[in-house]
Amino acid sequence: MEAEAAVRWYNERVAGLGDDFREELVAGVDRVAEAPLIWPFSAYDPRARRFLLSRFPYSIIYVVDAAGDVTVAAVAHAKRRPGYWRQRVVP
Repeated sequence: MEAEAAVRWYNERVAGLGDDFREELVAGVDRVAEAPLIWPFSAYDPRARRFLLSRFPYSIIYVVDAAGDVTVAAVAHAKRRPGYWRQRVVP
């Protein structure tokens, strides 16, 4: 959804930039999977956590359930529609 749209948008501006975004996103997901509880809670929903990408203005918004499983709710732009993903977070 959001991630693929961002990849297309970046690749339309600069060839290969979307691919760089995808690589950073995958690396971020890997970091979250390795240690999901170390990243801060979201200001928009205390059930969700966020991992900020370093090069791009996006966050990986995710939830850790009681069993320790991680579910990504959104790949959200830092300045657009804050908190739009809240309905995706399961209680």
